Formats: sequence, C-alpha cells, structure tokens
Amino acid sequence: MIAFEPLVLAPALLAAALYARGFTTLARRMPYRFGAWRIVAFTAGLAVVLLAASPLLDELSHALLQAHMTQHLMLMLVAPPLLWMGAPVAPLLLGLPRPLRRAVARGLGTPVARRLTHALGHPALGWTAFVIAFWAWHVPALYDLALRSDAWHHVEHASFFATALLFWRPVILPWPSRASWPRWTMIPYLVLAEFHNTTLAAIFSFSDRVIYPAYEAGPRPWGLSALEDQSIAGAIMWLPGSIAFLLPLLWLILTAVAGPKAGSNTVEAAGAQPALRSR
Repeated sequence: MIAFEPLVLAPALLAAALYARGFTTLARRMPYRFGAWRIVAFTAGLAVVLLAASPLLDELSHALLQAHMTQHLMLMLVAPPLLWMGAPVAPLLLGLPRPLRRAVARGLGTPVARRLTHALGHPALGWTAFVIAFWAWHVPALYDLALRSDAWHHVEHASFFATALLFWRPVILPWPSRASWPRWTMIPYLVLAEFHNTTLAAIFSFSDRVIYPAYEAGPRPWGLSALEDQSIAGAIMWLPGSIAFLLPLLWLILTAVAGPKAGSNTVEAAGAQPALRSR
C-alpha cells in the first residue's frame, strides 16, 4: 500500500468531502450549472495532485529527470485546469458547516478580501507568477537544492501548483467568476506561455551536456544515461506539455468563433442567488 504524504493527503480528502457535500446541494438547485462532469473533473484534479506527490513518483524523481518533469506537468498543466473546471468555490463554501460557512462568507465580503481576490485573479499576475516559478525552479542551483532537500522539494511543488492555479483561473473562468480581460486575450496569453514551455523543452532535448549534475552522481535506473534521461524529459515537456496548452487554446478559438450563448448571463443571474443561500 502506498503511504501518501499526510500534508497532501489530508487537505485533498478534506477538499473532496467538502466539495461532495456542497455539490449535492448545488446539483439539486442548479442542475444546468452543476452537472455530474463537474464533480468528475474536480475529483480527477485531486487524484492527479495525489499521484504527482505519491512516494513512488517522488522517489523516482530523485533519480530520473523525466519523472521530475512528469510531476511538474501534472502539478502545473493537468491538475489546476481540472480543479477549476469543477467550479469549486461555491461547492467548497456550501460544504462547510453552517457557522463556519457564514464566517467565511463574511470574511470574503470585506473590502480587503475583495481587493485581494481581485488582485490574485488578475491575468497579469497569474501569467507572470507562473512564468517566474517555471523558470526559477529550473535554474540548476535551485533545482539541485530541491533535489537535496525534501523541504525545498515541497516548496518547489507548492509554488508550481499555487502559481498554476492563478494562471489557469482566467483561462477556465470557473463560475461565478467574471473575466478581467476580453476572452480573446486568453489566446495570446496561452500562446506566450506555451512559448516558454517549448523553449525549455528544446533546451533539454538538444543540449549536449547534462544540465543538472545531481543526475550524473547517483545510480542510473533502466540503464539510461543522464543525457538520454534529459532528452526524454524534454520530449515529455514538449509533446504532452504542448497539448495541455493547445487544447484550451483550440477551445477558446472555437468559442470565440461561435460567440457567447444568448441568454446565458440571464440564466446564471437567476440561479446564482438561490443556490448560494445558506441551507
């Protein structure tokens, strides 16, 4: 049996329980907004986080760059979009016990909290934080630090996951959030982010030297040299990584061509207030 990291497992189980509790109410009150696919997406996102932080993959990442890259892709490009597709804010809030829910709602309604949430949800902040975390943790000195220290390894993964949540929020635009920028701007937003991903992937794929010396010092699983492992890591980042950007990019282009659904704002406005009332 795999013993998951308690600092990851406990929050994931709590989030799943709260979401499921709130989702049952919202699915009953707003079936057009909270179909079964929402809870499937949210649960899948949590499962990806647990898999990325699993001891087996975590241990393998200390010996293989390709395993570490797989962790990074899961935490930055797979789990966050799935979690946001679940429109988690309302279900998680409704999943709380009533006194706590009211206290959280009051806290979120303060001017300071509203300004903070607005700032954190701004696309410029999300994109910038995502790109900085992406490049900073792949600098050899910081990368090797994360390999040597479990604490810094957790910090690395937490920063990847947190900045990815900020990055993907304006792309997915989970209900009931509103767009800060016109929807078409999310197309260059994703294209520029994909450019950074492709650039680093090309560096890994075509470099004629090992970028992270730590992978040369330890034992080599499966008979792969450190340089071969690095090339495979680049391919993983290049192909699956690019797909993770291109799929939402294609979706945005298609929805931009189709145009907004008529009357969708009216339907949401009519259903939002009753659904979020306290039980």
